[in-house]
Amino acid sequence: MPSSDATKRDERFMAQAIELARRAAGRTRPNPLVGSLIVRDERVIGRGYHARAGSDHAEIAAIKDADTDLEGCELFVNHEPCCHFGRTPPCTDAILKAGIRRVVIGTIDPDPRVSGRGIEILEDAGVEVVCGVLEAQSRKLNAPFFKYISRKLPWVSAKWAMSLDGKIATRNGDSRWITDDVSRQRVHQLRNIHDAILVGTNTLLADDPRLTCRCDDGRDPMRFVVDTQLRAPIEHRVYNHSDSDANTVVLTSVEAPEERRQKLEDLGVEVLEMGTDKRGWIAGRDILEAIYDRQLLSVLVEGGGTLLGSLFDAGLVDYAYAFVAPRIIGGKAAPTALAGQGIESMTQCLDLRDPQIEHYGSDLLVHGGIGDATEPASEYDEMEMES
Repeated sequence: MPSSDATKRDERFMAQAIELARRAAGRTRPNPLVGSLIVRDERVIGRGYHARAGSDHAEIAAIKDADTDLEGCELFVNHEPCCHFGRTPPCTDAILKAGIRRVVIGTIDPDPRVSGRGIEILEDAGVEVVCGVLEAQSRKLNAPFFKYISRKLPWVSAKWAMSLDGKIATRNGDSRWITDDVSRQRVHQLRNIHDAILVGTNTLLADDPRLTCRCDDGRDPMRFVVDTQLRAPIEHRVYNHSDSDANTVVLTSVEAPEERRQKLEDLGVEVLEMGTDKRGWIAGRDILEAIYDRQLLSVLVEGGGTLLGSLFDAGLVDYAYAFVAPRIIGGKAAPTALAGQGIESMTQCLDLRDPQIEHYGSDLLVHGGIGDATEPASEYDEMEMES
């Protein structure tokens, strides 16, 4: 067993690797967030992280950054090194070629193409491998990737802004603005680090949202809107983005007018026909599978209450962000943040796991994990891109 000092030392370097990995939040799909350090004589001589799919993996970036003889060095990485050919060669080959003597790993890769084989290859070649250092933090960092691999669904973050009495709009549908500018900037940071963004029909019609990221060095998530009858005018801003590289996908039904579909496709919008239930709704799981099929690891669901309620009812939400403004709207007809069926008994309440409270101007942000306590709650808010 390693000594307490040795363990703390490994954890210190691993924490640095995790921080490096966070720099690419929202950029690596369908790959995980990975950071790596190379250490010689207690000094970091190489740093690297996986910036985006197709670019160097973190281990390769760290080896290149060191740019020196690495014989006998240590490598720290929060995710098991790959051992298969994808867009790039196996990292295990590069590690062995460099002569690295010890590899410290945060967590085993759940991808069946790796899943322990990378460790086995290194150990068979005589490399000392230590696995499980800051494992909980490493899993939390890549919770969307673990879900993507194991459950074949994207990580679902639900976000809403509400008044002190739980309303998301007035009885006439006016919702601009419940929260202040500081809170709304925080939302753009969330968009920046999620792969996709999703809204329902009522939000699409009432708010005419752009669904873009408007923060420094940000990038737009892929936009998904649910409009089963294609009722939203083609002039809506979400369909007209000459300055955005992200695609817009409309999830609709076979009953939608063909003429409207053709006009949207002429604008470059992807129109995806999906099955509906007796109410004319698309099942939440079907929506998420359409997002998964595009190799998107995470989706930020921004409403409205009907869509959010259906996803909560189906147990499909992983994390919740609730912005609360010190304002009172009132009115029985004013919509609430979550519609759907809800629960029958207080014993069925969904309690946030590891809840956090933050202040933005006069508003509060309450956020935390939802669902199975055995799964890590990935706090995507911690994963902001460094400028």
